[in-house]
Amino acid sequence: MTAPSPAQAAAAAEPTGTPWLRRFHTAPAGAPRLLVFPHAGGNASYFFPFSARLARYADVLVVQYPGRQERFGEPCVESLHELADLVAAELLGGGFTDRPYSVFGHSMGSSLAFEVACRLRDAGFPPAALAVSGRRAPSVPAPGSVHLADDETLIADMKLLGGTDERMLDHPELLAAILPAVRSDYVATETYRFRGADPLDCPVTALIGDADPRVDEPIALAWRNHTTGPFRLRSYPGGHFYLVPHLDAVVTELLADLPQPAGRAPLPSHP
Repeated sequence: MTAPSPAQAAAAAEPTGTPWLRRFHTAPAGAPRLLVFPHAGGNASYFFPFSARLARYADVLVVQYPGRQERFGEPCVESLHELADLVAAELLGGGFTDRPYSVFGHSMGSSLAFEVACRLRDAGFPPAALAVSGRRAPSVPAPGSVHLADDETLIADMKLLGGTDERMLDHPELLAAILPAVRSDYVATETYRFRGADPLDCPVTALIGDADPRVDEPIALAWRNHTTGPFRLRSYPGGHFYLVPHLDAVVTELLADLPQPAGRAPLPSHP
C-alpha cells in the first residue's frame, strides 16, 4: 500500500469545507459514506489507497488530525476524548450525517472511531457498521509510558510497530518534524480510558495481524462486548501494519457491512 506524497495528496483532495476531513476521490451520487480514522502518528494521505479502492462504492472521508501535513502549524490534541468531541462536532455541524455511514479506524484510530460513533449515535445518527483494526477494545485498559520516555525509546517503539518509513526515522530533520505529533498521539493513546458508553447496535468487525505485538485474538475478542449486533474477528498474517500487504482483504471486509443505498444493485463481495 503506497500513499502519495503530501503534495500529490493535496492536489488530489477535493474540498470538504473543513480541515478535519479529506476526500481524495469522487463517489457516485448518493453513495454511502465511510469515515476513516488514522493511527497514531498517521495522516489522511496514508489511506489514499483505501479511498482509491472504495471510491466506486462509498464517499470516503479520512480524518486529518491537527499537527500534520497541511495542519502542521496547529497544536496537537493530547486527549482522545477531546479529539472525539471535536471530530463529532465537526461531522454533526458540517452536514456529514446526511446519509448512512460506516466507520473504520486503525490502531489509535479504532478507539477514536468507536468514541466518535458513540457520540454520533447519542446525537441520533448511529453508524451502520464499525470496523476496528490493530487495537484492543475500549474496555481493556492499555496503560503505557512510551509517551513519557526519551526520543530514542519512542523511535524504537515506532520501529517495533512498523508503518513509518525507515528512511524518515533515520533522517534528523524529517524526524524532528514528525516526532511532536507522534508523541502527542502516544499521549492520547496511552492515557485513554473508557468511560462506559452503551454498546452500539451495529455490526462490529475486529481486524488484527497474527504477529501484532500489541493485540492478539483474546484482546481483540473483547470488542464483541461493545455491540449488541453481529461481531466477527478476522486475523491476517503480519504485524501491527498487516493491512499494508492485505489491503484488498481489508477493503473486502469494509464492503461487507457498507450500507446499501435503496434501489441500487448489491455491492460486490470484493473490490
